[in-house]
Amino acid sequence: MKEIKAVVQPHRLAKIRSALRNIKGFPGMTVSKVDGCGHHLAKPSHGIREELTDYSPKVHIEMVAPDDLVEGILQILVEVGHTGQAGDGIVWVTPVERMIRLSEQITVLDC
Repeated sequence: MKEIKAVVQPHRLAKIRSALRNIKGFPGMTVSKVDGCGHHLAKPSHGIREELTDYSPKVHIEMVAPDDLVEGILQILVEVGHTGQAGDGIVWVTPVERMIRLSEQITVLDC
């Protein structure tokens, strides 16, 4: 099992969601609205107010997926999330040791 996280442009979310739903066994995702700033060089600031407001709206996507779905999910996140503009976002993957799905019956998955 892997945890997949992505921070993307909000206007890409609907297309990403639609594409992910086409994956057989797609585990679902959690989406949060966030603000962020990247490593790209910004225009020179003209004061503290401008420096404190250089964040832009983003969407943070999180999911835990079986290993066999990870590459397909990553491909969609990268291809559909990419616009070619600065600030497109970032995607990363981390291993998951254990996941417990909370439902009517508790299922423990040792990863």
